[in-house]
Amino acid sequence: MHEDTDRETSGTGASGAQPGKRLRADARRSTDALLTAAAEVFATSGVDAPVRQITARAGVGAGTLYRHFPQRSDLIAAVFRNEVDACADAAAPLAARYEPAEALALWLQRFAGFIGTKRGLGAALHSGDRAYDSLPDYFQERFVPALGALLDTAARAGEIRSDIGADDLLRATGNLAMPAHDDGEGHTRRMVALLVDGLRHGARPQVN
Repeated sequence: MHEDTDRETSGTGASGAQPGKRLRADARRSTDALLTAAAEVFATSGVDAPVRQITARAGVGAGTLYRHFPQRSDLIAAVFRNEVDACADAAAPLAARYEPAEALALWLQRFAGFIGTKRGLGAALHSGDRAYDSLPDYFQERFVPALGALLDTAARAGEIRSDIGADDLLRATGNLAMPAHDDGEGHTRRMVALLVDGLRHGARPQVN
C-alpha cells in the first residue's frame, strides 16, 4: 500500500513530467485498472466479491482502491457507468461498419451480454444506497439514444419495422438476458437473434 502511495505522489520523474500531470496520469491509470479488474471480478464472482480479488487483479494495494472508491457502492456505481459507456459507445462504430439491421443485431447481442454479466447489480440498485440513485436515469440517457439511432437507420433502410421503440426493445432484450437456463449465454444469443428476426417482419422502406 505504501508503494502505491509513494508512486502516485512522487515528483518530476526521469521523463521531466510535471508533478501535477504525473499525479493525474498515475491516478487515471490506477482508476482504469481498478474499474477493469472490478468489472471482471464482478462478472464472475458478483458485486460482493472480496476486495483482495479486485486489487490483486488490478495490481494495486487496498489503500489505492479506498482512496479512489471509499465505499464499495462507489466502486460498483463507477463500474456500472463505465460499462454502460462502453456498450453505448459501441453503437456508432457498428453502424459505420455494418448494414443497418446487422449493426442493430450485433449491438443488441452486446447489450444482452452487458445485462447478463451484471450479477447482483439488481439487488444493489434496490438496496437504498444513494450512490445508486442516478444509475437508472444514466442507463436511459446513454442506451435509449444509442439504440434509437440504430433502430431509426434500420427502419429508414427498410430492413426492420418502424413501430418499435428503443425503450420497449431494451426491456425485451434485458428480459431475455436474465439467466434462467444452463446454457445461459447460448440461450440468450439465440433468443436475441429471434427477436431481431421478428423486427424484420413487415419491414418496409420509408418514403420521404
